[in-house]
Amino acid sequence: MKKGLKKWSLFPLLAAFAIILSGCGEEYISTLRPSGAVGKEQFNLLLLATSIMTLVVIVVSVLYLLTFAKFRRSKLGEDYMPKQVEGSHTLEVIWTVIPIILLLILSVPTILATYKFADVSAMDEVDEEGNPTALTVNVTAKLYWWEFEYPEYGIVTAQELVVPTNEKVYFNLKAADVKHSFWIPAIGGKIDTNVENVNKFYLVFDKESAGLNGGEGVWYGKCAELCGPSHALMDFKVKSLNRQDFDAWVAAMQATEGQTASTDSTDLGEAVFAQNCLGCHAVSAVSPAGAMGPNLTTFGDRNRVAGILEHTKENVEAWIKNPEKYKPGNLMTDMYKELTDEEVSAVADYLMSLSVEK
Repeated sequence: MKKGLKKWSLFPLLAAFAIILSGCGEEYISTLRPSGAVGKEQFNLLLLATSIMTLVVIVVSVLYLLTFAKFRRSKLGEDYMPKQVEGSHTLEVIWTVIPIILLLILSVPTILATYKFADVSAMDEVDEEGNPTALTVNVTAKLYWWEFEYPEYGIVTAQELVVPTNEKVYFNLKAADVKHSFWIPAIGGKIDTNVENVNKFYLVFDKESAGLNGGEGVWYGKCAELCGPSHALMDFKVKSLNRQDFDAWVAAMQATEGQTASTDSTDLGEAVFAQNCLGCHAVSAVSPAGAMGPNLTTFGDRNRVAGILEHTKENVEAWIKNPEKYKPGNLMTDMYKELTDEEVSAVADYLMSLSVEK
């Protein structure tokens, strides 16, 4: 019996280690290694709350163990009756005032931070020429992908958000179908995207993403609201660039104006794409937001296929042939089942050639 109890005594220790290790992660996705002003302040609030809770647990545990040791039956006998403190005004004041103080210590900075993060008044500020002084991105969450519109620059992209470093980036967030939630764990968040209203907030990216995750060079973003069978697969990536490189990226995106695919093209992939895909997918960044499918202008520059698969031609082909296999419930049509293997391969080559960074 004692041997069995000794084995089970290790269970709480293992559980504690599991909880601690579950919070460990890589810099590109870990909330415990924040790389943005918002994330760092939220992390500090997390430390404050954890410290207060730990203090309470320690104090209560120590009092319990001291009482247990001091008033144990083997020491004081069966008939010992300790002093009764019921109705003690001193004790009632102590255990009323101390929790109030602890709540104030936690609530005041939390409330101040909440209002600070909700201050998006700078979104409406303009310079002398009437141009916005801050970068605003309109984010639309869809089943199961993300659209990013830059209204100031007249460009749209999908699945990969590109932002400048060391400045506030403001977001208008909404959903096109069901409730989703926008979250970049290492930078800050999260905030819901709703169908019926627009939520607004800002983030700051302290460092460039180049070199993260073994050279992938992106932060990872997630949907943090259960939204359907492929909720866990609704990922997006974020590239943070210095302002000069960001401006160069914007210029390259704007240069794609008028770019399209033609059914008369001598390139088989482009012709097949124009005939079967162009109705839902644009190949110019200067296109209206709200398309049925993701904008593919920068497909060749992306880090992942469909947000989750390694960025290879083989995975592009696999996705085209059977998107339901990889993201159940997605809205991709099944017209691609009619394409031959040669046509699928050609379309994959064409998509991999779409780039503004090469």
